[in-house]
Amino acid sequence: MLKFIPMKIQVITLFPEMFEPVLNTSMMWKAQKNGAVEFRIINLRNFGIGPRKQVDDIPYGGGDGMLLKPEPLFAAVEFAKKYSPQARVIAMSPSEKIWNQAKAANYAEQNNDLIILCGHYEGFDERIFKIVDEKISIGKFVLTGGEIPAMVLIDSVVRLMPGVLGGETSAEIESYSHGDNLEFPQYTRPANYQGYQVPEVLLSGHHTKIAEWRKSNSR
Repeated sequence: MLKFIPMKIQVITLFPEMFEPVLNTSMMWKAQKNGAVEFRIINLRNFGIGPRKQVDDIPYGGGDGMLLKPEPLFAAVEFAKKYSPQARVIAMSPSEKIWNQAKAANYAEQNNDLIILCGHYEGFDERIFKIVDEKISIGKFVLTGGEIPAMVLIDSVVRLMPGVLGGETSAEIESYSHGDNLEFPQYTRPANYQGYQVPEVLLSGHHTKIAEWRKSNSR
């Protein structure tokens, strides 16, 4: 089995139970088994204030909704930093930086530890960004919280780490691995299914022609 210095990924969230089925299934489970990554889910509620463990409050200046308070967030990040002092702090939040395959590949290559903050309600008290290294969005749309975007970021990074996918070239030929190109169409047996035929060139065994066909059919 390959040996790695595992990437430590810590997630600070109000809903830790959301991560259990995702991080312990498929490639995320394999990555942990191979020692490529260690996951640690931190419940923000544990750092809440007072007997009710308050983590949110109304915004100054009025307005609908509640904001996540700075004190629990600062305390949770400080707690996470004790486990990984050099970790990069990421906030899943509306941002001009939209996540893409190139960023995922860069994070996988750097193999830096991560602390990921999941927003909720109307988002974060702005002061939390004083200790955040980068705000990241997965697209120009709004979700209930940052948990699903955090899962998207984690999955896209971890699957690109050495020894996770398995095939040496699997990640290199995927869609969006080279700009906006999409991967070529692929087929498996049977060669003819209900009249839908696999292109003859793929059945020819002629590797040069197959490579040319794949290149011309990448979109």
